[in-house]
Amino acid sequence: MPKSKSKRKQFQQQPPPKPKPKTSPPWVGWLFFALMGIGVGLILAYYVAFEGSGPWLFVGLGLITASFVVATQWH
Repeated sequence: MPKSKSKRKQFQQQPPPKPKPKTSPPWVGWLFFALMGIGVGLILAYYVAFEGSGPWLFVGLGLITASFVVATQWH
């Protein structure tokens, strides 16, 4: 019995394979953890030493924010 044309087209067309995502260089992970550690350490050190807020609080928060930006690029 002959096959219909619609079934033949279904098997002939296959989607191309998905490309594998590029892996990040090793320094991206180290940069993420370094920025996060320095930011948290800076905030903690400032509060322990001076018991208040100031420009170092915002510098620490900026470093933590930068670490999250770097984390979005990590594959």
